[in-house]
Amino acid sequence: MSKDKDHKRRHFFRGIVSLCVTIVFFILLIILIVYLVLRPTKPKFYLQNLHLIKLNSSPATNTPPTLTINLQATLASRNPNSRIGIYYSSLNTYVTYRDEPVTVPVSLPPVYEGHKDVSVWSPVLYGSGVPVDPYIANAIAQDQAAGVLLLHVKVDGRVKWKVGTWTSGHYHLWVNCPIFVSPSNGNPLTGFGLPDTVECHVDV
Repeated sequence: MSKDKDHKRRHFFRGIVSLCVTIVFFILLIILIVYLVLRPTKPKFYLQNLHLIKLNSSPATNTPPTLTINLQATLASRNPNSRIGIYYSSLNTYVTYRDEPVTVPVSLPPVYEGHKDVSVWSPVLYGSGVPVDPYIANAIAQDQAAGVLLLHVKVDGRVKWKVGTWTSGHYHLWVNCPIFVSPSNGNPLTGFGLPDTVECHVDV
């Protein structure tokens, strides 16, 4: 009797394990099928324009040197998915020069982007008396003399994917838009192979 009970107990546990493995397999299969059908694609971001309104830097000999900068940007995003919506729950944009932030982060309004939809933001980005490393102050002075300034407009945020009534958890969004600007008139440099609209690098 004891051996018979042990055999039945082992058979029962094997059945439970087999059932769990089967359920997990079908769940993974459904996830794979949904992924292959929907094929989620990360959003596309474009820097349509950037106007440098003001740029003043103190001499590198100051301790520490400071930078005052004021810009007007026009950012656009496009949802390339035909079956998936994107909800931008939080977006902060700022400008860097040689990997150093030179403006304060500015929050962009949250927005839901439906299938193939486009969103546009036009934030004013600024930094007043921002302390910078002496090499940054020297580099800016050299770039101003050369007539070319390379800036990066960046976006740091969180997004959700939406399929029908289902909404995913948050994913981190990272956008980098490099652009060459003329310090003399504040306008982007175009021509000579430089695009009128900058397609940004996007990571999700």
